[in-house]
Amino acid sequence: MAVSVRGLYFIVTLFLGSFFGSIFMLGPFLPLMFVSPAWYRWITDRLVATWLTLPVALLELVFGVKVVITGDGFIPGERSVIIMNHRTRLDWMFLWCCLLRYSYLRLEKICLKAGLKAVPGFGWAMQVACFVFIQRRWNEDRNHLENMLNYFCDIREPLQLLLFPEGTDLTEKTKERSDSFAEQNGLPKFNYVLHPRSTGFTFIVDMLRQGDNLDAVHDITVAYPKNIPQTERHLVMGEFPREIHFHVQRYPVSSLPSSSAELEAWCRERWAEKETRLRDFYTGQPRAFDRDGVALVPPCKTELRVALIKAASLVYWTAFIAFCLAGLWLWAAFRWYFLVMVGVFIAQQQLVGGMELLEMACHRYWKAKELAAKIK
Repeated sequence: MAVSVRGLYFIVTLFLGSFFGSIFMLGPFLPLMFVSPAWYRWITDRLVATWLTLPVALLELVFGVKVVITGDGFIPGERSVIIMNHRTRLDWMFLWCCLLRYSYLRLEKICLKAGLKAVPGFGWAMQVACFVFIQRRWNEDRNHLENMLNYFCDIREPLQLLLFPEGTDLTEKTKERSDSFAEQNGLPKFNYVLHPRSTGFTFIVDMLRQGDNLDAVHDITVAYPKNIPQTERHLVMGEFPREIHFHVQRYPVSSLPSSSAELEAWCRERWAEKETRLRDFYTGQPRAFDRDGVALVPPCKTELRVALIKAASLVYWTAFIAFCLAGLWLWAAFRWYFLVMVGVFIAQQQLVGGMELLEMACHRYWKAKELAAKIK
């Protein structure tokens, strides 16, 4: 496959936006972390959300990707755990097309593998956004998840936490491993999804319930009827999905099982439903999740407002990237600030392990100081 000009444009624009955004938009607010982690989180969530609109704008305005959403939808501003089948390595980015219309992008956090935090630009922005990086080794991840979730509960900032219980995307190799797991445990073999790992899901739901920071679980099924870009390489080659279909099912927290064992069984039931739903989707006509093919979700934003947001995002980020490149070329002070901030991001990762860990340490410091003042 040959490299595509439009694929390169997409990847380079996203990279430069996240790289310069980390340094010139998020960087100036890093000192606020040491003074008030809660205010720092409030501001940076909104700054990161402006970048999350950029992939949506590029996919839909520039590349003509069609987005179809059916099902229950979201209640704007509610706190939720989002679980979704992992068809490609890029599902998390495509989901922003859904959340832009039916929720607020500033609320989203993602559970993703820890290696991604080291990627310049993308990884730095994800650290500042306080995404949850996991090693996919439960003995190591449990304490980190507990610390992160306690922090979110403490600051009372609403969040919608996206996780993929399957743990990886659907490929021939991962399907073989899933089939082997099914055979060993007397479970049916799936063709359209992988068997979920429910330990992390149940832990997260239980922690957020205990912290009174969960309103619902959103179970999202994603499907790509025309062209499935499995990895970033496919995007570089210009292979964009022509359509993305999301089916949303909302489960209020009051409807969820109370015990961890029952919650694990509940998660497995949702994946069995996904297998049936996706089989119907890919083999039936019309290609839609509900029988009559009508989108049932009432969006919290009009299509006109969504179109204006996408247009504004495209204009802003194009101008912002151009300004940053011009600043690096023309002004010595701009270059010095750039080099200092690159050094800060690299050094803090080596010394602390990530901006999100430094943020939680600052929160613990101020919380302990506040507690000590009350005791006195």
